[in-house]
Amino acid sequence: MKRTGLIERSLRTIMKVFTWLPQKSNRVLFESFLGKQYSDSPRAIYELMRTMHPECELIFSKQRGVTFPRDVKTVDRLTFRWIYLLATSRVWVSNSRLPGWLIKPKKTYYLQTWHGTPLKKLALDMDDVQMANTTTERYKQGFKQETAKWSGLISPNAYSSSIFRRAFAFEGEMLEIGYPRNDIFYQEARHAKIKETVYRHYEIDSSKKVLLYAPTWRDNAFEGQGKYSFELPFSLEEFEKRFGDEYVLLIRMHYLVGSRLDVTAYPSVRNASNYPDIAELYMASDALITDYSSVMFDFAHLSRPILFYTYDLEHYRDQLRGFYFDFEQEAPGPLLSTETALFEELNQLDDWHTRYASAFRAFQETYCQWDDGQASERAMKTIIKRIYG
Repeated sequence: MKRTGLIERSLRTIMKVFTWLPQKSNRVLFESFLGKQYSDSPRAIYELMRTMHPECELIFSKQRGVTFPRDVKTVDRLTFRWIYLLATSRVWVSNSRLPGWLIKPKKTYYLQTWHGTPLKKLALDMDDVQMANTTTERYKQGFKQETAKWSGLISPNAYSSSIFRRAFAFEGEMLEIGYPRNDIFYQEARHAKIKETVYRHYEIDSSKKVLLYAPTWRDNAFEGQGKYSFELPFSLEEFEKRFGDEYVLLIRMHYLVGSRLDVTAYPSVRNASNYPDIAELYMASDALITDYSSVMFDFAHLSRPILFYTYDLEHYRDQLRGFYFDFEQEAPGPLLSTETALFEELNQLDDWHTRYASAFRAFQETYCQWDDGQASERAMKTIIKRIYG
């Protein structure tokens, strides 16, 4: 810990020096999920700006060893060049927190896109933080220091705006424009090619349908420094036996445990935890299996079946995080607590829309409120306004 503190103080000193350098007014630095992915709303905004404003210098931050498309200009995270580019960029775009030691220059516009509509309690609304290497007090203090740097925050619906204001103690500009990452759901001309790309990547027979299993991260999965517990909550062997002829199951776990998932013994199961952009997995999937993850809000735009495998509902709701709304009443699909119930529901997917149409429409009206395929353009206009005045 002492060594980490020394390194952070040194990096902060270096950035303080770099902030004296002149900014490049048309330079924009993007980052998605701490540099681990080329994905999400930062990617959507980046790709539109690259087409519409080629005069801008657009750079994506990435972690060492992470592969990006060759035509994307990148910088490795936590390097001197990265600090220099942050200090001299007019705009930062990120979907998660940046390191606390960073100094935001006064003229820098920091656009925080965030990464989901919240079901689980966030940040300052959390009563007890059960995360690695922190305490509740330290976590909340760090969050307040981060959000004080945000110039603008994107919101996908009125429900989220209210929560974001309070949970992030955010007093800046709330951009109620929808999520740029969700524009893809309304760009139907792209859908067939994306589906074909995913099928080819995972060598899926074109006659098969796809199920996506994408559970949330559980804060209490931390066991020790660099160690996280993991156990798949249903039998892949049983899935293979019952559904392998009709479906391929894509499993999308959190990056901290995804690499530990070995599915090589199951011909109809793929580990999709490292696929660059989950939005493309949505497009290729005929149905979603999740629990309390915010993926439900994004997948709902496709009007396809969602099943909720909530085997630990009471523990997660009452002890780990807590929910912002009555999930059991508003969920746009069945809540299933056992493997037997989950598999029975998979056998009934054909009439899912008939059984859950009313709840699903109400869910879409509330949580898919501002997405219309134009959010990236609205975000881009906000950035361009800061660049050119």
